[in-house]
Amino acid sequence: MTPTSTHFAGCPGGGPCPRMEESPECAPQGRGPVLVRRRPPEPPGLREALKARLRRGCTCSVQGAWALLQGLFPAMHWLRRYRAREDLAGDVMSGLLIGIILVPQAIAYSLLAGLQPVYSLYTSFFANLIYFLMGTSRHVSVGIFSLLCLMVGQVVDRELLQAGFDPAQDGLGPEANSSAPNASVTPLALGLPDCGRDCYAIRVATALTLVAGIYQVLMGIFRLGFVSAYLSQPLLDGFAMGASVTILTSQLRHLLGVQVPRHQGPGLVISTWLSLLRGAGQANLCDLLTSAVCLTVLLAAKELSDRCRHRLKVPLPAELLVIVGATLASHFGRFHQRFGSSVAGDIPTGFVAPRVPDLGLMWRVAPDAVSLALVGSAFSISLAEMFARSHGYSVRANQELLAVGCCNVLPAFFHCFATSAALAKSLVKTATGCRTQVSSVVSAAVVLLVLLALAPLFRDLQRSVLACIIVVSLRGALRKVRDVPRLWRLSPADALVWVATAATCVLLSTEAGLLAGVLLSLLSLAGRTQRPRATLLARVADSSFYEDTAEFEGLVPEPGVQVFRFAGPLYYANKDFFLQSLYRLTGLDAGRAASRRRERGPGGQGGRGEPVESRDLGPVSSAAALVPTATCFHAVVVDCAPLLFLDAAGLATLQDLRRDYGALGISLLLACCSPSVTDTLRRGGFLGEEPGDAAEEGQLFHSVHSAVLAARACHGEPAATDSTL
Repeated sequence: MTPTSTHFAGCPGGGPCPRMEESPECAPQGRGPVLVRRRPPEPPGLREALKARLRRGCTCSVQGAWALLQGLFPAMHWLRRYRAREDLAGDVMSGLLIGIILVPQAIAYSLLAGLQPVYSLYTSFFANLIYFLMGTSRHVSVGIFSLLCLMVGQVVDRELLQAGFDPAQDGLGPEANSSAPNASVTPLALGLPDCGRDCYAIRVATALTLVAGIYQVLMGIFRLGFVSAYLSQPLLDGFAMGASVTILTSQLRHLLGVQVPRHQGPGLVISTWLSLLRGAGQANLCDLLTSAVCLTVLLAAKELSDRCRHRLKVPLPAELLVIVGATLASHFGRFHQRFGSSVAGDIPTGFVAPRVPDLGLMWRVAPDAVSLALVGSAFSISLAEMFARSHGYSVRANQELLAVGCCNVLPAFFHCFATSAALAKSLVKTATGCRTQVSSVVSAAVVLLVLLALAPLFRDLQRSVLACIIVVSLRGALRKVRDVPRLWRLSPADALVWVATAATCVLLSTEAGLLAGVLLSLLSLAGRTQRPRATLLARVADSSFYEDTAEFEGLVPEPGVQVFRFAGPLYYANKDFFLQSLYRLTGLDAGRAASRRRERGPGGQGGRGEPVESRDLGPVSSAAALVPTATCFHAVVVDCAPLLFLDAAGLATLQDLRRDYGALGISLLLACCSPSVTDTLRRGGFLGEEPGDAAEEGQLFHSVHSAVLAARACHGEPAATDSTL
């Protein structure tokens, strides 16, 4: 590589003027600073780049195959270095506790999905094993997640209704699978004579899960892990809040023991509340009392665990204790037979034979799977990265997409539904000493024990108890509403995204809430770059530092030089705002003044001091006491340090601005440009084609102060003596 020397000095007007080495700041030993620029190698052409990538991808070797296998299954790498003495005890303890918590939650969350409890146990078992092999996070717990269960349940209810089944008639056990559909069955249901309500529900859920998993796997293959980053934290928190209100509303009918229809479409929450109010007089007293007792016990236990979490070595298994006690009370009290209380029903042991999801249903639910895949991948990646940062290791976002996608694709053939990482169980894993994903294997073993032997014991468990477990698990998401005032003080735009996402989820639907949150987040991002802060800068006493005249007092304006800062990128959406802000703050509409001067001809006078017209320029700062009049400046220095990038429209704006200022005899100088902005200026013809030429020396400077000194020197003004703060 041939280095080139670049002197950042010169006269903006092109005439003889002192070089920058006269500045004490730039030349402490009498010589100007010299930067040796590295010439980057010539980039290969598109054909050569594609050939090289194909050659690397198609080259077969034992080492390459082994590396690919280890990348796809990270457990093959870290299991060889597993430290049993240090890690095994914590992994076994956390795995046992997660398994104990997972069993009641799995049974409870089946209510949200509108499925039988055994399918939740299948899902928990397979998800833990697959993530153990493919996940890159050591602490994330992957399994059933309340928000995904809600989204699955809404699709299941819709398809059941279209097939002629009544979604409100929950089956009491596997014997319902052989029941005939309603009399008003559509041809879709008539094509499945051997499939009852519960059978058709799990077919819909598996089809939806398989499509969502395929989306996630494709995102991982095509390296689209960054897409999840566009679901911001305020968006996810607002979505969790709105979905939690929807979940709470859906469980009220089980808490009260009221038979109400399961509403669909926009306004689901409001319609359900109206139905509950109309049917409140028909509440089941047994379910109501059971719900009150269980909620009291669970909330008290959770509050006690939160206050004494530093003293307790392991969290209290409140859910398991409540389920055991409630099951015994319901069994010996015969609540179902005597009071008509709804119970879980028979939960079979063992596994059902695998089945390929229905292709026709997959086409029907493909649009619904998009939001399911996005929400699941966003929560999984954000939780994995959060725990990785707090414990000092790294995760791979694309591999996380593959892992979560496979946790949906493969189990879909074994009667499972959608899964993702869950915050509550992940926090419990961390608090109980989890070191690696070996804990997931232990949790899967606990679930397997329940599936093989203990599942029938939960036959008489009341559904109201399961609803209580779901409602108590929403505490964390519902408490996030207390963060809104702090978020508003920090960023009103983020608070608006939070509130709008939550409100849309509640008033319309969860899918609409997610879409509204994404659109508002993108609009917020665009708005922040479209109208960034614009201000004039002035010198701090006799130092070489320049600050915002609107924020600081006692600054010294540079005679004859206006220093302008635009705190954002310059692109097609904000180029007009850039010009408006500059003209407003400097008091001179250069475009209009230059046009009038050109119309008057070479001998025309005026235009230099044309005042800017009064117009609404938005929230741009001004400091009238420090800004000289428009007729007093001969140079404009643009501080490009906050200028992240330029596009073609932004480059054209700078070129037009330089032309207009040049027609008025005003120099335009750029300071503190990043290398990417400099390259854009050079490729666009704003600077010379080669680094270090005269055009670049005259317009590009490494600091605001050096640009100011050059402008004053070219105008024949003496350079001020510098000092430090």
